[in-house]
Amino acid sequence: MPTLADLVTYCDQRTNRSAFKDAPSAFNGLQVANSGRATKIGAAVDAGVVPFQKAAAAGVDFLIVHHGMYWDMPRPLTGPVYDRVATLFRADCALYSSHLPLDAHPELGNNALLARQLGLTVTRTWLPNEGGPIGAIAAQSSPRAALRAKLESLYTRVTAIEFGSASPAEVAFCSGSGNSALASLASAGCDTLVTGELREEHFNFAQEQKLNLYLCGHYATEVHAVRALAAELAAKFNLPWEFIATDNPL
Repeated sequence: MPTLADLVTYCDQRTNRSAFKDAPSAFNGLQVANSGRATKIGAAVDAGVVPFQKAAAAGVDFLIVHHGMYWDMPRPLTGPVYDRVATLFRADCALYSSHLPLDAHPELGNNALLARQLGLTVTRTWLPNEGGPIGAIAAQSSPRAALRAKLESLYTRVTAIEFGSASPAEVAFCSGSGNSALASLASAGCDTLVTGELREEHFNFAQEQKLNLYLCGHYATEVHAVRALAAELAAKFNLPWEFIATDNPL
């Protein structure tokens, strides 16, 4: 039976965790330890009381999340913050978080998997970051209408803002929030972006810059990498795994 240390070491190496400069509060890696056991792997997009309760009920003792616990820390361990930690402790469930490393990974990353969903192959990267580029760009030959139809078949809510070319030669991918990525889209030579969410003022930006923007949901575009890592980890160590879904519409 593998140990907690075995799973953490594999995840750290597979995601190239130490190479990435992330937000200081991201705390990529092991965020909460357990007694050292590892019998079932879970994957969830967000840290939170409800995902933790669902993981505990499913018998998960190693939970991988994309958005960890510490974005707005330090905070007193009271109220919902206490509930989060206490739920993990009572279930002897370890928490492992991977943010930018799991957006950027060329095989397991959200952006690579978004492209693969559309039947596209990543041809180049963009959005440079210390540790490696975060975003992905794929060549494609279908009309814009076909791209939109495919996305609408995959995602419950797709907001399409279409002012770019009717037959884009490339599609850029930036899972989650595309707010910081949008300004560099034109300089990358691409006018079409698939992302999770944007700010209101980006409608005017898209009109002025003649861009195609497809917003598929922050949560929805970031379910892919945690699932891929959990599945690979489970196969590596011969353990069961489960995706812990929530009803997040954002």
